[in-house]
Amino acid sequence: MSENTAPLPDFTRWPSFPFEGDMRVKKLAPPVDVEPPRSGEDASDCVSCSTHDDAYIWVSERWRVRAMDRPTGLPMVLILECRSHLDLGDLPNLLAAELGVMTVRLERAIRSLDGVARVHVNRWGDGSAHLHMWFLARPYGRLQLRGTFLSLWDDILPVIPEAQWRENLALVAAWLADFGGKANAEPAHIAWESPSTLTVPIPTATATATAEKEQAADDSPRPQTLGDVQAASAAAEADVRVTDATRSTPRATPAQRQPSDGPVAESADTESRSA
Repeated sequence: MSENTAPLPDFTRWPSFPFEGDMRVKKLAPPVDVEPPRSGEDASDCVSCSTHDDAYIWVSERWRVRAMDRPTGLPMVLILECRSHLDLGDLPNLLAAELGVMTVRLERAIRSLDGVARVHVNRWGDGSAHLHMWFLARPYGRLQLRGTFLSLWDDILPVIPEAQWRENLALVAAWLADFGGKANAEPAHIAWESPSTLTVPIPTATATATAEKEQAADDSPRPQTLGDVQAASAAAEADVRVTDATRSTPRATPAQRQPSDGPVAESADTESRSA
């Protein structure tokens, strides 16, 4: 195949293909006579075998599930591993049967998350010798991400918020733990921080005067017992009656006054003293 002469394949025109513009096919490298060993061909050098359970979101007697070390563009990317240092074709019947159950169970757990439409399950096996199955969640409504190139889109899409990522991990781990094993992932905790110093407000002169007035008004005697309340109520009612009686008494006009209330009475008194 000559460089720059091969036509682009049809999938470059698929809506799901993540690139556009001028492209060309890479020159195909010649085949090698002997392939290099994969990572961890020897169990003593296997990263998966030497990794502690704390690095996994869920663990059981024969299986473990781990996540990426940080959020990525997809809602969830998880890897299912068996504890035994085996590849897919080396699994005994028991683990082979359990692999089917674990695949379905993990797919359901991821698909139960909000915003997940489908779960892609992949196994490549060219990088590491220890069996590991990839589970990639496609976001709901993102039809452009359907199909072959979802793993490429994971590196292109904006990274999801870490709090959402951790919550999703905890939900999947809890789902798996309902069937056994141990969930290690927990949702993100709120970091409460108290202030290092306390600010005490200093009262101003106006505020002090206002507070003194309120305190003086509040220093009036208060009833302590039910008898005090009743006595205060009776006194208030008596004051109201006296006030009402005073307001209801008509004032006498000059024409209505008694004879002793004017100059006529004074004249009569003078005459009597003269006699």
